[in-house]
Amino acid sequence: MGTYERHPGVDSYIEALPDWQRAVCEELRDLIHEAEPEIVETIKRRVQPYFVLDGNVCALLAARNHVNLFLYDGAIVPDPAGIITAGHDNKTGRMISFYINDAVPTEPLIEMLRKIADNNRAGGWRKIKAGFQESSDSL
Repeated sequence: MGTYERHPGVDSYIEALPDWQRAVCEELRDLIHEAEPEIVETIKRRVQPYFVLDGNVCALLAARNHVNLFLYDGAIVPDPAGIITAGHDNKTGRMISFYINDAVPTEPLIEMLRKIADNNRAGGWRKIKAGFQESSDSL
């Protein structure tokens, strides 16, 4: 477990999970904070762990047989390692699903999380996408 400010609601959410999901969520949680120490944990939608910095960065959701990590990036952060498993054409975010015994792609995930945090600091993906659109319209 990393040393960062832990939200008690996130602790409760993770503690209630089966062992393998708890381990995946703790690993993801540590990586999120390693990628960007200024990320803050919170609970949204009553129980769902979110990680925020000038907007949503990501969220955890444990399902029956997997754990989802939602990345709120407007599908603008590159994925050269191909770690995104769903939502490729989603306008607001994409997802990585982890099943039992799946390895967490540490380096590519840290890189993506850092880029999302950087984009949030720059005004968020919506503003960045709008800037892309404006610059392409003027060509």
